[in-house]
Amino acid sequence: MTLYRASPKDGIAWITGGSSGIGRELARELAALGFTVAVTAREEDPIDMLVAETAGCRGHVVAYPCDVTDEQRMAATVAAIEREVGPIALAVFNAGAYVPIAGENMSARKFRRSFDVNVMGVVNGLVPAVRHMRERGQGHVVLVGSISAYFGWPTTAAYGATKAALNLMAESLKFDFDKIGIRIQVINPGFIDTPLTRNAGFRMPALLPAPVAARRMLRGIQRGGFEVTFPRRLTWSLKLLSILPRPLCLRVIAALTGWNRRPLSFGRRPPGRN
Repeated sequence: MTLYRASPKDGIAWITGGSSGIGRELARELAALGFTVAVTAREEDPIDMLVAETAGCRGHVVAYPCDVTDEQRMAATVAAIEREVGPIALAVFNAGAYVPIAGENMSARKFRRSFDVNVMGVVNGLVPAVRHMRERGQGHVVLVGSISAYFGWPTTAAYGATKAALNLMAESLKFDFDKIGIRIQVINPGFIDTPLTRNAGFRMPALLPAPVAARRMLRGIQRGGFEVTFPRRLTWSLKLLSILPRPLCLRVIAALTGWNRRPLSFGRRPPGRN
């Protein structure tokens, strides 16, 4: 069975987290291809400039502000897009939050925020979007993961866990989506220079500018493989690295990121010290 690939003639593209970084750049690329692109971001993250910048494209961008953690509003947003703009042919779940976690200074609040945005924020949009796609018998869904899903990285105890959850979610859903004509992909990019990664606190190898990453993302969406990952010189090396015994793998990551030379405290002194 040949799975569906989204096309502008079939409907619109919807991107969550499209006000900045890779989501914003992908919206520009899709508009240039001729898609009408509905962009969802929080109301305090305006996209007026993006709308203006894409005014001369074959397609265009329309704003549908919403907080992805609000289940009811996300369902209402999907309904409004379908009613006012057109059927969602391509849904890209890109909204994400990166909250650094220091092992010596953890909080449940930081973990909860990460899972609310990165996992439930996807689910809140995925469920209503897929309902419409299923009725039409076709659709294209993209979950934006990360190479942090492959194994642990410094400060990513919450973020990496959420991205691993998205990878497993995509794998599990693929069994049924294949039967109902919905293509699902997971995109695991390497390190992208965006506002999200600038507070990571460790050295990021093979860092890519957001426009370059968005073009590679688009190429992967068009080609249609289940997992899209880039830059390959980094990500395929990491896949090979993950085969090693886990203690050895983590030692390599500590050296690669420079974390083995860091003091214990990350961003804050440990309790009880001056």
